[in-house]
Amino acid sequence: MLDIEIQHGDITKVQADAIVNPANSFGWMGGGSAGAIKRAGGQDIEEEAVKKAPLEIGMAVATTAGKLPHKAVIHSPTMISPTEKAQSYNVEMAVRGALHLADDYKFKSIAMPGMGTGVGDFPKKEAAKVMIEEIKKFEPINLEKVILIDLDEELVKDWETQLKKK
Repeated sequence: MLDIEIQHGDITKVQADAIVNPANSFGWMGGGSAGAIKRAGGQDIEEEAVKKAPLEIGMAVATTAGKLPHKAVIHSPTMISPTEKAQSYNVEMAVRGALHLADDYKFKSIAMPGMGTGVGDFPKKEAAKVMIEEIKKFEPINLEKVILIDLDEELVKDWETQLKKK
């Protein structure tokens, strides 16, 4: 079973092998977590993501982490276009896709922000429930720890509440 750690903070500064970008299918990194990752890590991240696009919901790809201290950025789409609203299924599939890719790449730890809760406008309480459920269900071979990290205090509290549930 995966160790789940919850933090309030900046995903670009977290200690993990890789960080997850709740992407769109085209790889464009404009706002929210994607924008923060691109600003901190550099344009190379987005350029590589766009080259690997389009991605279906549930498919994830790894790119360079640019200037960030991570081995990779995992791009896992929660929406097709950047203006689309995320749905429960999208969040579930995006989390699952990111976990599988991280495990395949033999990463020991990954950090994930709220999936679909920013630009995707998915309700935080529901996202927290879906994310924790998916992480708990996942049976890793290599992955040991998932760090859920976000600047949104409400989402962090929602994760903590969901994690305590059986």
